[in-house]
Amino acid sequence: MALDEPNRNVEDLDTQFVEDVLRMPDGEKLKTCIQCGTCSASCPTSDAMDYSPRQIIAYFRAGMLDKVLRSNTVWMCASCYSCAARCPSGIKFTDLMYELKRLALQHGIEPPQESGPILTQTFVDMVRRYGRNPESRFMTVFTMRSNPFGGIKQLPLAFKLWQRGRLKLGAPSIRGIEDLRKIMEAVEAEEGSS
Repeated sequence: MALDEPNRNVEDLDTQFVEDVLRMPDGEKLKTCIQCGTCSASCPTSDAMDYSPRQIIAYFRAGMLDKVLRSNTVWMCASCYSCAARCPSGIKFTDLMYELKRLALQHGIEPPQESGPILTQTFVDMVRRYGRNPESRFMTVFTMRSNPFGGIKQLPLAFKLWQRGRLKLGAPSIRGIEDLRKIMEAVEAEEGSS
């Protein structure tokens, strides 16, 4: 059921969602967000999002669930956990994104753009190739696949980050990459047979 159906009580949905989020492990920590922006600064895909992770938390706390669910932000999350690993309040933002996706799908809200599948495929390709998600390589490939001309405006920032040693251009693979690839192939074969 979509949020904009005339008989749908959005307040009930908001209440249900807040309760679901607060029941997640460490869900109560969302109340302790200090809006420092560390999550947004850590996110490799925040530039492609309608609202940054920091804004999503602010909208969530303000009860603006409809705005959050209709944005592309929840679909653009790369599930890299950089935000959660760096959050000074210990907020598991990636878990919030999964809960938002679940709720959106449950209520028939589709991703607003076509770039979600491109993001997912790019993430899988990076993990298959390197065994991890090298942020600069990931964003380069994702941008080239989804919006090549949109990435041009990020070049000055990328150059400054590279000059200061904050952006690594190389992407070495993890040890045991062949073992990881075998695991991924086995999972894909299992999914293909079902």
